[in-house]
Amino acid sequence: MKLVFCGTPEFAVPTLEAVIAAGHEVALVVTQPDRAAGRGMEVQASAVKQAALALGLQVVQPEKIKNNAEFRTQLETIRPDAILVVAYGRIIPQWMLELPRFGNINLHGSLLPKYRGAAPIQWAVANGELVTGVTTMRLDAGLDTGDMLLAQVVPIGQEETAVDVYGCLAPVGAELMVKTLHELECGEIVPQKQDHSMATLAPILKREDGWIDFSRTAQQIYDRWRGFQPWPGAHTVLRGKKLIVQRMRVAGSAECEAGVLKVRGDSLLVGCGGEHVLTLDEVQVEGKRRMSAAEFLRGYQVKSGERLGL
Repeated sequence: MKLVFCGTPEFAVPTLEAVIAAGHEVALVVTQPDRAAGRGMEVQASAVKQAALALGLQVVQPEKIKNNAEFRTQLETIRPDAILVVAYGRIIPQWMLELPRFGNINLHGSLLPKYRGAAPIQWAVANGELVTGVTTMRLDAGLDTGDMLLAQVVPIGQEETAVDVYGCLAPVGAELMVKTLHELECGEIVPQKQDHSMATLAPILKREDGWIDFSRTAQQIYDRWRGFQPWPGAHTVLRGKKLIVQRMRVAGSAECEAGVLKVRGDSLLVGCGGEHVLTLDEVQVEGKRRMSAAEFLRGYQVKSGERLGL
């Protein structure tokens, strides 16, 4: 097929590479404009732009697409068979949805209709799901509401973070997109309507999502920490200063009030809702370096009975 590919982060790169390896023509790659990022706030090209240029593909980076006459003319001139959308980061306007004969095909990082929205992988992990997956779907005017084409289930390991799951889903999704294009071309796919009553939302993450609520169970807090890697992570307050928990794990039961610290040798425990406690293995006071629990206990003279979150 002749394709237009819309994508931005690293998650989208395997799909771009896979459709080219499968013999499709990518006539144009559309990605977000270069942005300032990192500590030095240096302007950086997206992962998709870098990959596309390495493959010798034409790249455009429109700031806006809905009422962009030049961009619209460019796509209408190409007359793509399909437009692939993988974590592009923009709402696709109606004129783009109607342009290709096979439609706009999206690779979504969940098993729809579960986890519609901007952060499906993070919320699946944060909610303690044991499986997730990828779904190819035909975009419509709604938010992840279009007809499903194909899906592939992927298990989530009990210690995997969102970063780990991203790494697993990206190549699986790339293979699924290639299979989707092949079956669309052969007329072998029957699009399936989503059961909207089963939908759950996966909204864009906010900084406050990383705040640790110690009234939750230890497992719930741990799952949220796994899901919110690398950002917004998990943080609380100790002695009036932000304390970032870089590594944690669920420990056994101990008599410990929610949010109250317990020092046991070189281990730092904190009470949670329910029967179990958390072991805080690595922490970081805001503005300081990461430290093991043992280093932190020595350096800050933390005592049992001190309370987090105040």
